Amino acid sequence: MNAIKTLTIIDFKLFLREPIGTFFTLAFPIILVLLFGSIYGNEPTDLFGGYGTMDISMPGYTALILTTVGLMNIPITMCSYREMGVLRRLKVTPLKPMSFISGDLITNLGMTLLGMSFVVLLGWLLYRVRFEGQVIPLILGVIYSSLAMFSIGYLIASLAPTARVANVVGLVLLYPMVFLSGAGMPLEILPESMQNISKFLPLTYVVRLLRGLWFGLPASELWPSILVLGVILLICGLLSARLFRWE
Repeated sequence: MNAIKTLTIIDFKLFLREPIGTFFTLAFPIILVLLFGSIYGNEPTDLFGGYGTMDISMPGYTALILTTVGLMNIPITMCSYREMGVLRRLKVTPLKPMSFISGDLITNLGMTLLGMSFVVLLGWLLYRVRFEGQVIPLILGVIYSSLAMFSIGYLIASLAPTARVANVVGLVLLYPMVFLSGAGMPLEILPESMQNISKFLPLTYVVRLLRGLWFGLPASELWPSILVLGVILLICGLLSARLFRWE
């Protein structure tokens, strides 16, 4: 337990020293809130069932944060550690691999929840965004969604030979999902053809799950997203564990 605590503190400090990860986790979603909030405001509209643009967008911005951590920070960090020989050194120490992974997961989950808190607080202060769900189920949904997207990041880290390659792969996967999944902007304002494409993107199901929890939808309407994310977590988690390389 002490080892996990120490690793978590170290990882948290290292995370904050990484400009790209810190920007996309803490700053980029806030920029989107300010940008789209200034453009669309938060006036209720029939397009969103009586909700405002920012009401609808809050779950999407949370999905964006956890996906950025999963697709950018995790694979780049893991591959950098491998290139610098950090993982090789850890392998020969008494430290158990599970302790190292647990510390990394706790750090990334913590940063995700921190980024979410900043975005939601800003949205409430500026636009009085509406929240009609329950806090605990929403947090559990964020953690569940995070684990699914993090598993993709660990799979990238297992396959990518260098941090540079991991960065490119992460960006190639991230940017289409940002704009086509409902994370960057509500799907309702996109053409039907783009909405059809979104059905094949993992982030779409994160957005659907978090939006449903945000507005207190019944579980019967959320199980398809839960199932899809569960399959992603299972497959990518098993593959990343199978293929992960310490050196």
